[in-house]
Amino acid sequence: MTDLAEAYLAYIERVRRYSPNTVKSYRRDIGMLLDFLGTEEGTFDPSLLTADDIREWIVALSESGLKPSSINRMLSACSSFFKYLLREGIVAGNPFAKVSSLKTPALLPSFIPEGRMAALVGELSAEMEEATDFRSMRDALVVLFLYATGIRLAELIAIDRTDFGPEFRELHVTGKGDRERMVPVVPELRRRLFEYMAAIKRDDICKSGEKALFLTLKGERVSRTAVYRIVQRELGRGGVQGKKSPHVLRHTFATHLLNGGADMREIQELLGHASLQATQVYTHNSIARLREVYAKAHPREKGGK
Repeated sequence: MTDLAEAYLAYIERVRRYSPNTVKSYRRDIGMLLDFLGTEEGTFDPSLLTADDIREWIVALSESGLKPSSINRMLSACSSFFKYLLREGIVAGNPFAKVSSLKTPALLPSFIPEGRMAALVGELSAEMEEATDFRSMRDALVVLFLYATGIRLAELIAIDRTDFGPEFRELHVTGKGDRERMVPVVPELRRRLFEYMAAIKRDDICKSGEKALFLTLKGERVSRTAVYRIVQRELGRGGVQGKKSPHVLRHTFATHLLNGGADMREIQELLGHASLQATQVYTHNSIARLREVYAKAHPREKGGK
């Protein structure tokens, strides 16, 4: 990795406050461009990169079997790198601005049907009431919390017990780009939170000074990997088909709100989206669902006319 690339990665980490995973991804993507160019330490001259060079790179990436969405992500990372170089006066222009992204198929977010999710919530709530061990209570609460708030995986892990308002009626969340928002905590989730925190005290889980809400058995903040596995296991046990991840629960939260009549702007605020465009994908989920219902129920469709 060249000095210029290292300086950019340090900038997005320390100044822009990008997450460690995002910085790691940018490092990999920029590194792949430099490898393609045959760059060695001290030999990289960004002012020599042309749009034709980038197009050749895209062809090579496509021939290697990478999906258009992955290639577009790499182009975005490298374009951001050159925008930084442009601001610093190191280059006179950004060659990535002259290159179009690849077309990608529109993929609708996966979500859990309302009937299946309602049954799962009932099962997890009952499990929390009956559980005698901390781990079972925590695992059930992780899924309930993600679905009831729609927060991201990284946001869930970062929650401290001090991030809640009085009586745990609302949660202060710091999301992407350090954007802050308040998320209401519904009464049923509040009850489960109180039960969970009583279990922390009962089993003497929390280490002195640790403020994290979701803890390991050793009293430390739970990891991304652990939460991901918890969600996969609990959704699998609950009979959920297809993809099982924390983000599926976020999509489920948003889709169910929209189907229930929530305003798009309100959903945007709850999700912490910077723009309404990012939220509007959920309207496509609803339209797709309407088409499915129509195809199954309408007499003309059933008759094949």
